[in-house]
Amino acid sequence: MALPVSTAPTAPEGPTPHHSVSGTVSGLLGTGLVLQNNAGDDLVVAADGSFTFPTSVAKGGAYAVTVKAQPKILTRTCTVSQGSGTMADAAVTDVSVACAAPAARFAHVLNNDSTVSSYTIDAVSGALGTAFNSPTSMLGFPAGIAAHPSGRFVYVAGFSSGAVHAFSADTASGRLSQIGSGVAIPGGSARRIVVDPTGRFAYVAIAGSGSRLLTYAIDQVSGALSFSSSVAVGANPLGLTVDPMGRFVYVTSEIDDNVRAFAIDDTSGSLGAVSLVNTGPAPSPVAVDPAGRFAYVANRNADSLSSYPIDATSGALSAGGVSTVRTGRGPISIATDATGRFVYTADYSDGTVSGFTVDAASGALAPMTPSVVASNVNVPVSIVLDPTGRFVYVVQLGGDTVSVYGIDAMSGALNAKSSSRTGMVPLGIAFSR
Repeated sequence: MALPVSTAPTAPEGPTPHHSVSGTVSGLLGTGLVLQNNAGDDLVVAADGSFTFPTSVAKGGAYAVTVKAQPKILTRTCTVSQGSGTMADAAVTDVSVACAAPAARFAHVLNNDSTVSSYTIDAVSGALGTAFNSPTSMLGFPAGIAAHPSGRFVYVAGFSSGAVHAFSADTASGRLSQIGSGVAIPGGSARRIVVDPTGRFAYVAIAGSGSRLLTYAIDQVSGALSFSSSVAVGANPLGLTVDPMGRFVYVTSEIDDNVRAFAIDDTSGSLGAVSLVNTGPAPSPVAVDPAGRFAYVANRNADSLSSYPIDATSGALSAGGVSTVRTGRGPISIATDATGRFVYTADYSDGTVSGFTVDAASGALAPMTPSVVASNVNVPVSIVLDPTGRFVYVVQLGGDTVSVYGIDAMSGALNAKSSSRTGMVPLGIAFSR
């Protein structure tokens, strides 16, 4: 008789293991970035560095990391790589979120003949395409141009018209269409205009019986401006700059030889005075490095360039500065590259561009070798880098041209690429996307 076979009970399977999803964020400016995993599990990211989603994923389950909300700083767009797959029997640690400036697709050059010349930009060479001019209703001399960081609007301040003029930008062609007849400037003539990197506020420096800095709120749908508030500034405010994080505004006075710093109220855009620092004679507009750590001021009547550390909390500039170096004659405009390693000046009287390297720790400047990185520049009045930092654009009064230079990523040296005709007497350039 056969004995019954003994069968041991099958051990129950343990719970399915779960593992975390994590990665790193780089290049982030400001707040507002929100990541998601699997269309949920929202994660707010406030700074560069590592992140981990609070909810783990079961082994064999899918994960898919996406950007739910881009940063409030519109000059940055964040993209995810290595963000999706099937969970193995170990945590996912290599999701990468890179935030960077999107490439400019269009350039807009302000001309003294009351036109704006708009161009397409070649993504490979940086060259400007065939121009088409947008006539405006401005009277007399236009003074400054600025583009909304979304690329949908462009603004021009009129010196003699006493108004700020708004344009919508066609996202396919870059062609501008004027919005209304302009917003009147109370009590003065415009000298400069800037738009903060969140795209919510525009600031206009005016000269007159009392020089002031005006705040305008920007309608996010129509691009229309509405006056909000004003503060007093020094005489003849020819320089106006917003820091890359949209926290501070810097205004230079050509007559008083100083820089005033203002803190931006995040809700209203109104300005509160922070500090005043004396400069050399006839200071140019301030340039701020991409990380917001250092400010650079060219002293036109001293042929020099000074660097100042920026207090990260208050935005105040160090009164003593860090270093002052010689430039070409009559530096009138400054630009910093996207990495913060190089600074360039457009030298009006010499017809040159001077180049400098930046000490990453102190912000101190040192001339490149050779220090003149572009010569035979025909009366330069403005120098600007494209948002990606690959090309330098120099606006030249002489010959009514804009010249394009490539940047050597290692040394910062410039190489001439192309030139394009503008309208009569070009004054400045702005980019849109």
